Amino acid sequence: MKKKIVISVLLLLSIFTSGYKKPDVYVIDAVRNAYIHNNKGLNYLKDNLYYPAIQEFKIAISLNPNTQATAVYYNNLGETYMKLGYPDMAIDCFEKAILQYSLNLKYYQNLADCYVALKITDQKLKETHSNSNPLNLVMRGIIYEKTGQIDKAITTLDEFIYIEPDLLITPAIKLHIKDLVQENL
Repeated sequence: MKKKIVISVLLLLSIFTSGYKKPDVYVIDAVRNAYIHNNKGLNYLKDNLYYPAIQEFKIAISLNPNTQATAVYYNNLGETYMKLGYPDMAIDCFEKAILQYSLNLKYYQNLADCYVALKITDQKLKETHSNSNPLNLVMRGIIYEKTGQIDKAITTLDEFIYIEPDLLITPAIKLHIKDLVQENL
């Protein structure tokens, strides 16, 4: 009887003191993988390897399609298309970047560069007048800047700052206006 008790106690002790640990499980994280693919694309861009960069940015977008980070991936893809001389393909990327996250001034500047390259600035200026979205003022101001109408650009961007003083994009626009004024003194 004592032998059975000692054996059962030893078995119980061995269970609690064995140090058993569940094996680590590798979790596939699409968001993390998208970030990695975007960085690979940026590295390819540094080496002027545009087509692999395009593929990496597309993979990043497909892994993480509907977040604020996706706007960065679209912007990177659009910039790559612009470097290759395909503004017609880049325009879609920049529009999607703005659709994903509309509070980054660089996206508007890149989109305006596409409009200039495609020679559709007049048409796009008319479109910005037709909609009551305050962010259209940003696009209009940047188009004015890209077409050499600096006074109109400053006035339009300043109007946006007056209407929307608390948006995240407003400090960047203030800085941009300051730069425009400094350049044109």
